Amino acid sequence: MRAWPQHAILWTIIALTIGCGPATRSDFSSGTGSQLGSADAPARLKRITVAIRGAPGSLAGERARGSFARVPGLDAFEQLVQSGLSIPRDDNTLTPQLAEALPTLDNGLWQLFPDGRMETRWTIRRGAAWHDGTPLTTDDLLFATMIAQDKDVGILRNPTYDLIDRVEALDASTISVTWRRPYIEADSMFGFEIGLPLPKHILEKTYIEDKASVFQTSHWTQDFIGAGPYRVREWVTDSYAVLQAYDHYALGRPKIDEIEVRFIPDPQTLMANILAGVDMSMGRALSVDQATRVGEQWHEGRVSTRPYGWVTVNPQFINPGLPVLADVRFRRALLQGIDRQQLADTLMAGKAPIAHSYVNPATPDYALVEPSVVTYAYDPRIATQTLAEIGYAKGADGPLRDASGRPLILEIRYPIQNDIHAKMTASVADYWQQLGVTMEQVSIPIPRMQDQEYVATYPNFHLVENAIDTTVRNAMRFHSTSTPLPENRFRATGNYSRYIHPELDAALEAYVTTIPRAERMQALAATARHQSENLSTLPLIHAVTPTVVHNRVQNITGKSTRGSETWNAHEWDVR
Repeated sequence: MRAWPQHAILWTIIALTIGCGPATRSDFSSGTGSQLGSADAPARLKRITVAIRGAPGSLAGERARGSFARVPGLDAFEQLVQSGLSIPRDDNTLTPQLAEALPTLDNGLWQLFPDGRMETRWTIRRGAAWHDGTPLTTDDLLFATMIAQDKDVGILRNPTYDLIDRVEALDASTISVTWRRPYIEADSMFGFEIGLPLPKHILEKTYIEDKASVFQTSHWTQDFIGAGPYRVREWVTDSYAVLQAYDHYALGRPKIDEIEVRFIPDPQTLMANILAGVDMSMGRALSVDQATRVGEQWHEGRVSTRPYGWVTVNPQFINPGLPVLADVRFRRALLQGIDRQQLADTLMAGKAPIAHSYVNPATPDYALVEPSVVTYAYDPRIATQTLAEIGYAKGADGPLRDASGRPLILEIRYPIQNDIHAKMTASVADYWQQLGVTMEQVSIPIPRMQDQEYVATYPNFHLVENAIDTTVRNAMRFHSTSTPLPENRFRATGNYSRYIHPELDAALEAYVTTIPRAERMQALAATARHQSENLSTLPLIHAVTPTVVHNRVQNITGKSTRGSETWNAHEWDVR
């Protein structure tokens, strides 16, 4: 019996009910518990129920808009039923999925040419097939490439295609891509980040007859045919989908026979469902605080966390309200006045480290970057001394004032997209007030976030939590080309501080175009050194994404910035 989404008023009742005794669970789609000990009982059906915080209209809608972030967990849902040649792991690295191997310099599938061009090559894994039994071939990859670049289809074009010279099928299972210039993420082609395979035998007719409707057919819901570990058996709009293990999945039949995915937009209702019997959350379903509260009551489950991003306070570098913001000593003093460890312990339940660089300490790259990162310890005494050197001293009434007696007043803006923004802003403001700064906290309503000029031209500071990792897309957020300016109508995004420096641009450009790993890490280290020395942004803490999982479900890791929980779904099991 399904525990359908309930009104939030049932939260307390459910919690008390769960607390009175162990929950009763069934691993059967039919039959009764009395069959467990029977010699002639039917084969045990392994079944779990998962939940995402949202109600996706289809598996195409978010792709057409270029982002899965609009429906948290939709990326995980898609990866249950679809596959690429590669898939991101929980540590943000790629692993082969439908490809026999990823292109690398060592295995010869990635070649660099003297003129700056490259070639990458893939071979489709033997046995890879769509859910209707049709073999997956290079025709499907070529078809996906054509669809992705056809403006008449109406989807957001990935700029990576501008780097590609040509795509060639060498035979039914081998394909090569020639690149116009070096690109460090060329191995992600035909994966979930660019060029995901499409079933040509199903979509080609629609494409020929009406290009604009390619992503509007029932193929993207109830009739979905993918190549992932599970196939869609049932899809009820705005409610749930039932997925069935695909017997002929290229990496082997999944160990769990059936997965029900519930669509629950409200986090309180989602929490209630978990306590009432849902086995797992997927995507950014719950905040760390919410997941911790569930974990405190749900003794049958656990909370798994993976690096997701960071929280930063961004100083304004273009036309700041106070000229002193341009003084790195001022920015350093403000950062040293914040007890960031306390923030991590309080707001991330001790599950996230202090941020010194956008490169997360939990990632494989950090060990090579760490020696270049400049760190700043919490020291309000030194912070006060530095402010005095700049010309700010406490008056008789307590607040800091400059030599002319004017108080030091700072405004800090924050979006109200999630509770971490308000809580973190209040904490930062409190620490700065202890230094003697007069603080003004300004929340940005969600409708006002659409005003890109207003968001970009804050006078002093802007606090935000961002998904961040070392992918090209995220690294280039700090490049001058990502700066919202009047000349680009404030449409460029990513460089919140609007910090522009040729040395940083050069380091970023070297990073995204250097293929050998050792040299590429040197460029990443140079980026981290420049940012931390100049404090182009004030890093507070790294953020994590919690995944709440029942103890009976095994082999689940968690969601990272680049990879979802479902990257190894065929290996999940129940006990």
